[in-house]
Amino acid sequence: MTRQLAPPARAGTAGPASLWRSRNFLLLWSGQTVSELGTRISGIAIPLLAANDLDASVFQISLLTFLAWLPYLLFSLPAGILADRVDQRRLMIFCDLGRMALMLSLPLVALGGHLTLWYLYGVVGLSGVLTVLFTVAYRSRLPRLVAADQLVDANAKLGMSQEFAELAGASIGGALIGLVGAARTFFSNGLAFLVSALTLWLIRETPAEREPAGPETERVGLRVAMTEGLAFIRHQPILGSILACTTTSNFFVMASGSIEVTFMVRELDASSMLVGLVFTLSALGGLVAGALASRLSRWIGSARIIWVAMAAPGPLYLLMPLAQPGWGVLLYGIGLAAFSANAVLFNVAAMTYRQRITPPGLLGRVNASFLWICLGAVPLGALFGGALASHLGLRATLWICVLGTWSAALFVFFSPLRKMRDMAVA
Repeated sequence: MTRQLAPPARAGTAGPASLWRSRNFLLLWSGQTVSELGTRISGIAIPLLAANDLDASVFQISLLTFLAWLPYLLFSLPAGILADRVDQRRLMIFCDLGRMALMLSLPLVALGGHLTLWYLYGVVGLSGVLTVLFTVAYRSRLPRLVAADQLVDANAKLGMSQEFAELAGASIGGALIGLVGAARTFFSNGLAFLVSALTLWLIRETPAEREPAGPETERVGLRVAMTEGLAFIRHQPILGSILACTTTSNFFVMASGSIEVTFMVRELDASSMLVGLVFTLSALGGLVAGALASRLSRWIGSARIIWVAMAAPGPLYLLMPLAQPGWGVLLYGIGLAAFSANAVLFNVAAMTYRQRITPPGLLGRVNASFLWICLGAVPLGALFGGALASHLGLRATLWICVLGTWSAALFVFFSPLRKMRDMAVA
């Protein structure tokens, strides 16, 4: 049964209180920014370590990506139960310290001459499990650290951290690997997770905030608890539409992402400098969208922006398969920047809606259900893109992918969101 809601909140003359005065949020935000940067650096260092130091084959390197995403399929639902039953801040600190230990073990084992591909697989897999636990916990904890009318701004700032890490991570990671080698680069990753754990430890919470969000979940069995998040989503038409939209978008975005570098290099004859410029444009699109997310949400409407963010940038996606050799490759960058802006705006608004509509004691399991389904589409999309490109060619596959990405907007456009301006306040 759904909860009764108050009338939709209209944008008033006074905006929400500034998050710059929220000590707890600033600590969370700063820690997450450093942690995201460390994650992006390791995303470059791990495959290079496998390729250069361990002489791994292309297939063996691809298994690293598979193992990084596999925990979302295997552990998302149990992670939601755990996040609803324990102190989420302590769980996040435990995950950060665990990932720190795993990252620091890599250079130590490598310097001792004992690093093997199987050890690297183990580190990537275990780190992925801890990342799933951390992600579910922090997305569930945020509504207890900031006021309801600050959620859009808070989610936007966290989204900006991800885009900043995407922008700076490649450059910093490449420079570090060039200076000290791939193995020693993981010392910086360990430091990043330590900083994140320290900022979480410094957060001051009231006794009510320290209590688990849903002690009542202990009264039900494990199987029931694992499916309660999915059951809640099924009874919320808007959440179901958002889930379908996100999953479809993830599938086609990963399909295009699996071939985009090959497309730029082989079809457009792009240099490494131009490829780097394309991804820089993409990250800048997300940064700008994150900076304007709160204002756009108040102007367009906190509910309406969910479908507008998915539908409006769609025509710019078509520039990606229309890109041509030379500086025409920047058309691909413009299309990718439009998608990054859409992703930030949509994710911020959709996450805020989910956090507002879901009972606190169920939020961990609802977040986990979203991760399980949405990110479960990621490896399938990558396989689809590669298989389709081998049969139809790169440009034809890209046309299918960008049209598929844009079509995801239909799920939220033909939903109750189309008749709403602002989110209902629980």
